[in-house]
Amino acid sequence: MIITEKKPIENVLDFLKDAKKVVVLGCSECATACNTGGEPEVADMVKVLQENGKEVLGSKVLTTSCNYLLDKKELKELKAEIADADAVLSLACGDGVQTVAELVDFDVFPGNDTMYVGQTVRNGIFKEMCKTCGDCVLGRTAAICPVTQCGKGLMNGACGGSKNGMCEVNPDNKCAWIEIYKKLKDQGKEDLLEEIEPIRGYKASAHPRTLNLREKAKAEKAQEAAK
Repeated sequence: MIITEKKPIENVLDFLKDAKKVVVLGCSECATACNTGGEPEVADMVKVLQENGKEVLGSKVLTTSCNYLLDKKELKELKAEIADADAVLSLACGDGVQTVAELVDFDVFPGNDTMYVGQTVRNGIFKEMCKTCGDCVLGRTAAICPVTQCGKGLMNGACGGSKNGMCEVNPDNKCAWIEIYKKLKDQGKEDLLEEIEPIRGYKASAHPRTLNLREKAKAEKAQEAAK
């Protein structure tokens, strides 16, 4: 899940300083789970904007703010309001903000800060798990991600600075590589630690990236036919 936090209202109002008429959008997926863009948050934001002299023409919690075609369909319900608005305030992740911005021809501003891809530990508690680096090594690290779980992001073992099994960078966190070692030892796979992860290039995470499943399937089918 994409984890977001609310921006300080001062930042939001600064974004909207030149806008008089605003449409507020939320997202029923990740932002709703994070209490940053669901029905209550959208309603609260509408109230705050009105108290600060903004005319809120309309609001809606989109089903999935990062789905271009679905957004295009759902925004038709606010066609008149959007046509008359100066700005849209999106209470979604950065992906949702940019997707909406491709569908309107004026300013779309973020009401949230996008933090990371995380695990829902329990309601209201989210743990960072993935940086979407594009070159996953979980198969050799006992499904513990060194990129996110190691305070230094080390790819080939511990730094030697841990104390009592806790991270040197953040003593509140366990040393990721000690945890990787313990889990691999329990699985009888300590030999995986002898494999050296090569220096990473930037190809796997060159931005922006696009994954086209249709083109991928077509290429795979062509490869099979050529055998």
